[in-house]
Amino acid sequence: MNKKILIGFITLCVGIFGSCKRMLDEEIRSQVSDEYISTPEGFEDGVRAAYSTLRTFHANEMGMTLTVFGTDTYTMGSDGSYKFINEYTSQFDPRVDFVGNLWNDLYIGINTCNTVIDRSADVEGLPEEQKNVRTSELMFLRAYYYFTLVQQFGAVHLTTTGTTEATTEASRTPVAEVYQLIEDDLRTAIANLPDTQNDYGRATKPAAEHLLARVLLTRASSEAAQDSDYADAAALAEQVINNYNFRLLDDFASVFEQGTGERSEEVIWAVQYTRNAITNGANADADGTGNAAHRYFLMEYDILPGMNRNVTDGQPWKRFMPTDYTLEILFEDRVNDTRYKKSFKDVFYCSRPGTYNVNNKQVTYQLGDTAVWLPGYQLDPEVRASKNFLVIEPSNYTQRLYPTLTKFLDPERPDMNYEQGSRDFLAFRLAETCLIAAEAFMYSGNMDKAVEYINMVRARAAYNGLDEAEDETHRQAMLIDASQLTIDFILEERGRELLGEQLRWYDLVRTHQLVDRVQQYNPDGGNNIREHHVLRPIPQDQIDRTEGGTSSFPQNPGYN
Repeated sequence: MNKKILIGFITLCVGIFGSCKRMLDEEIRSQVSDEYISTPEGFEDGVRAAYSTLRTFHANEMGMTLTVFGTDTYTMGSDGSYKFINEYTSQFDPRVDFVGNLWNDLYIGINTCNTVIDRSADVEGLPEEQKNVRTSELMFLRAYYYFTLVQQFGAVHLTTTGTTEATTEASRTPVAEVYQLIEDDLRTAIANLPDTQNDYGRATKPAAEHLLARVLLTRASSEAAQDSDYADAAALAEQVINNYNFRLLDDFASVFEQGTGERSEEVIWAVQYTRNAITNGANADADGTGNAAHRYFLMEYDILPGMNRNVTDGQPWKRFMPTDYTLEILFEDRVNDTRYKKSFKDVFYCSRPGTYNVNNKQVTYQLGDTAVWLPGYQLDPEVRASKNFLVIEPSNYTQRLYPTLTKFLDPERPDMNYEQGSRDFLAFRLAETCLIAAEAFMYSGNMDKAVEYINMVRARAAYNGLDEAEDETHRQAMLIDASQLTIDFILEERGRELLGEQLRWYDLVRTHQLVDRVQQYNPDGGNNIREHHVLRPIPQDQIDRTEGGTSSFPQNPGYN
């Protein structure tokens, strides 16, 4: 099938619900007719199919490259073919496959939503309330897909009707109109979606409120800004925080525990992955590649003394390396704030027993002995020499050796070479909602509430479990007052809390700090980044296949 906007037939995923705790799960791909979509079974299958697009840009190399790379928090490791996206060189042009694939995949998702919404009025035998809920799920998804497009590309083609025949007509709709559709879709979703769903992974009312809060916070600083955006974003975020059963988990690390963390009280909505090989991409008939984020943030541990590649420590693809800014500024406070310790792997245990030359002496490792330690600071030479394991200090960091982000590691994969991870991707979690509320209230002039919500996140991150007096000392050290709250502080807090979670590039563009911060903190991208890089290039194929070419569908400024 030709995956171009407005071209080709809709492809639906006929799915089933499985497991004792039900989750949304699409499995088999097939082309279906209009008649089938108009049946209750076909309508339900069409709604499920619309969710499959989520897996095309969450937790894979394309999605991570276009949101994590080229920011102040991450630069490039030693491996990978897309370093030019981080470097902002002229190679990052309209013909880059990641740009085209993102565009095409999102429009396939939008066309699926549009087609099924179009057929909803013809569906008989389905309770009206259920039909309204399912249609609202589609509106939620359509809004999410358009929101991703407008953030990446600016003005994009806007359509709300399904297309099943080839067409060469397309145009770029003004950003304000795109945002208006996104808002309208989400307000409809909020009005009709339930607080919870029986099938885990479906859109819910609080998920729609969280997304709309994020949308309005983003629009508020854009060319489409409306006067009420910050106040509305604050109100929506506060509703999510206060009106449901969500809470911040007591321990930051617990949020990312495989299994329990994926479906915790902090998770508002997650993109579903599974151990099912067909759904997760383990064969040629699959849709997506599983959750592959476990591969991209790892250092090359498997060549070090006492180590080999293993399923627990992961596949070291070395795509993304934390910047000095991340390690030295964002996580400077390691006395009171636990998030450095709980975000990065600092010890590797021997997986290849034997005798090795370490620190100029022969050391014999048994399975499970400490083999590698990254203390995160410089040691006295005498202390370093005394260790019977390899010590990698900050002065020794390279594009191959650096602290490994642990949020996405997947030790439950069946073997060390298995690529398709099964972890859910936590798309919306309450900590982000609190940070949205803090920023929106700050810009709305309510500093007391802004401080309250950012302190909720910071207090959770404080060291505790020592003794009552010491715990309180750490907690108080983490709290801030109104005089300390600025957009720069919020960006730093978002960096600490949401590191690697496919939000940073959007955050920097939204706050108009992408260029300045990359120039200041990203040594590989700083020399080349320019103002036009706040948008991606429109895929050349889209322009070429549109009647009228660039006159009908102009390229974004700065790209050839």
